[in-house]
Amino acid sequence: MSHDRPIAELFAQNRPLRSLEFFPPKDDTGVEALRATASALQRMNPDFVSVTYGAGGTTRDRTAQVCDFLKRDFGFTVMPHLTCVGHTRSELSDVADRIHAGGFRNIMTLRGDPPKGETTFTPYKDGLRYASDLVTLLKARHPGFCLGVGGYPEKHPEAPSAEADLTALKIKIDAGADFITTQLFFDNTVYYRFVDKCRAVGITVPIVPGIMPVLSLKQIQRFTAMCGTTLPAKLITRLEVAAENNDVVETIGIDWALTQIRDLLAQGAPGYHLYILNRAKGALALTAGLAA
Repeated sequence: MSHDRPIAELFAQNRPLRSLEFFPPKDDTGVEALRATASALQRMNPDFVSVTYGAGGTTRDRTAQVCDFLKRDFGFTVMPHLTCVGHTRSELSDVADRIHAGGFRNIMTLRGDPPKGETTFTPYKDGLRYASDLVTLLKARHPGFCLGVGGYPEKHPEAPSAEADLTALKIKIDAGADFITTQLFFDNTVYYRFVDKCRAVGITVPIVPGIMPVLSLKQIQRFTAMCGTTLPAKLITRLEVAAENNDVVETIGIDWALTQIRDLLAQGAPGYHLYILNRAKGALALTAGLAA
């Protein structure tokens, strides 16, 4: 069986990488819709795609299904997400073995959010508490895995301070993580400041900016509240003027993201990762805009 190329090798080419994030649908209808989205996005030719991992077993089987057909039917380099939520150490090792046997060589390594209805993270039985523990386990199990980890330019909501959050990120890198993908942000100065702080503490791996084109004001306000991201006042004003006109809102969101990406690439970012919410329109519009 052929296996994917480690993403670290792509970064070594010293060119900006383009990547997309999918989430596994909850039913067969959603899976077919995702196939249509993936087909449309083939023309974008992303360097890799990632697939999120449902908490509490909600979409885990779908994650494997989606990863398989994105790799098999569309030829994407696929980076499955894996979290500590709801797994023993043995189960995590088994999942890692299945991922490896499937030809996947890249994993987005995350602690994961607490299960629905819970506000704090508690390790499952003899499971793992931190993403750094999962990085250690995966590297010991399959040293050839290329591992991505998450970074929060505006601090993880659970971290007691930005300094503590940066320390935790450094532990993940020292455990063997190969690159960082950031949580979404809408002000590039936040990203540049974050990169500078990472470099100052000895984090030298690529730090990929995560970008989410706005689809609706209410939706983006919900997302940013969950992950502690600030919405610039200028962007809020534009979205409020657009009100419920979805086409205008999407145009504003794509234009804002396009401006962000152009500036990020001009300043030497190692690429960009798009949180597209399983929709092709925004990603294709950004690709077209960047090609102009």
